Amino acid sequence: MGRVRVERSVWFGEAELLPDPHRDAGWTVAVDGVTQSFVDLADPTYLKLPYVAWIGQAIDRHWPPGTAVSATYLGGAGCTLPRYVAATRPGSEQTAFELDEPLVELVREHLALDEVPGLEVRVQDGRAGVRDAQDDSADLVVLDVFRAGSVATELATVEFLSEIARVLRPGGLFAANIWDGGELPFALGAFASVCEVFPHVLVLAEPAVLLRRRAGNIVVVASTRDLPRAGLDAWGAAAANRMSCLTPRQLAAVAGTAPPITEANPHTGQVPPVRHPREQRDLNGNQRSDFH
Repeated sequence: MGRVRVERSVWFGEAELLPDPHRDAGWTVAVDGVTQSFVDLADPTYLKLPYVAWIGQAIDRHWPPGTAVSATYLGGAGCTLPRYVAATRPGSEQTAFELDEPLVELVREHLALDEVPGLEVRVQDGRAGVRDAQDDSADLVVLDVFRAGSVATELATVEFLSEIARVLRPGGLFAANIWDGGELPFALGAFASVCEVFPHVLVLAEPAVLLRRRAGNIVVVASTRDLPRAGLDAWGAAAANRMSCLTPRQLAAVAGTAPPITEANPHTGQVPPVRHPREQRDLNGNQRSDFH
């Protein structure tokens, strides 16, 4: 019996689980037509979405291969990165905070969520989860929170990022997935916020996004110790979706700067809606996709 699409109403829209036509165990998790995750149940090391692969590369280069880590994720959906870390770093203890309970149950029911070793998924607001966490309790924190295609700009404040820094152990890694377009006011403000909190910061993005040609994902990685810039830069130059790895000075030269986002000075401007369209067919019947 062939795999079929699964649909269900969840708290932030209409969710779909879409079988991938090219990978026998591949599934796209989408909400209101916007891709949230791609999961390959047979190969959790396969990272289809470019921005997820960038974070995976940062993790791979921050610690020796196979080293177990304690990880916290704000935003879960299909839990692609927790599956990746569990497969590549056996023995890792991981917690994912996902507020959309029906979405968690959908993924649990159809995408073997309970079979991910060492992973606990908590139906809880990630901000509250971080504030309740103990000091120096995580090696890795990943922020990837969107609500119904909208960016959670309130999680980019200096105050909240300071909470994340408190939770991270010395030398730990923070990674955030941001979406922006145009003059990049939110992304630049969020980047400035991260720079206020962490001494070592890099931005990872496709050149077209940084040059303001289109909206897209921008990943920020940060730590209290040196980041593997040379390795990320070389990998990004050779990647199928070319990725640039920039320091704060390089980013300022390319895209400019913005003041940090704080609780007293929140981001109030418009952020383009997130567009990760699910795969579709073109007029000739050929498969096409655009995950940015």
